[in-house]
Amino acid sequence: MSGGYVLYGAPGSGSVTVEAALTLIGAPWRLEDAASWKDVTDSAEMARVNPMRQVPALVLPSGELMTESAAILTWLADSHPAAGLAPGLESPMRPRFLRWMAFISAQIYALYWVRDVPGRLAEGAANEALIKDRTLARIADCYRVMDAQVKPAGRFLLGDELSALDLYLAVVSRWGPRRKGFYAAAPGLAAAVRAVDSEPRLAALWAARFPFNEGWEG
Repeated sequence: MSGGYVLYGAPGSGSVTVEAALTLIGAPWRLEDAASWKDVTDSAEMARVNPMRQVPALVLPSGELMTESAAILTWLADSHPAAGLAPGLESPMRPRFLRWMAFISAQIYALYWVRDVPGRLAEGAANEALIKDRTLARIADCYRVMDAQVKPAGRFLLGDELSALDLYLAVVSRWGPRRKGFYAAAPGLAAAVRAVDSEPRLAALWAARFPFNEGWEG
């Protein structure tokens, strides 16, 4: 592998999960940063890199572009097995890892494209408010489904080792309904995301990219 990774991201966005994974992996990488996810949607440069105008977007050392956070995290974990961020192909935990990575991506993360700018799909303040209320309820319901079916077998979701799945859930669960809403819907998963929050290897990253400011839990 020649050179390093180039990651396009923004503070507090889904790119922070990839930044966390790259930090734990220890591979060389460089951040092309936007001020916020809102700036990304209006950026001609981002449209050139990723026509969907979304982050994260990761350029591999080969020059290949990857988008979609679940795909990026899974590929990074599989490409750097020494970091221990995903169960191996022969592990009995592999199906569980893939299932919930895809679940977070498809059932929860995807709703924020609607929720963040409801005017994309609705016209008028009343309709936009309805979309925000119903997407919030749907997200909470998805967390309840996870809580009922994912029974952490250790300190983290898949055992005693931190995985990309833990990183993914820890970041996404900080968005609406924010952590207090997440804890209420998924109390059985609370300890795992708190363990990610307190991971010493990520302390500097959280402080710089998604700080635990007063009232951050909601």
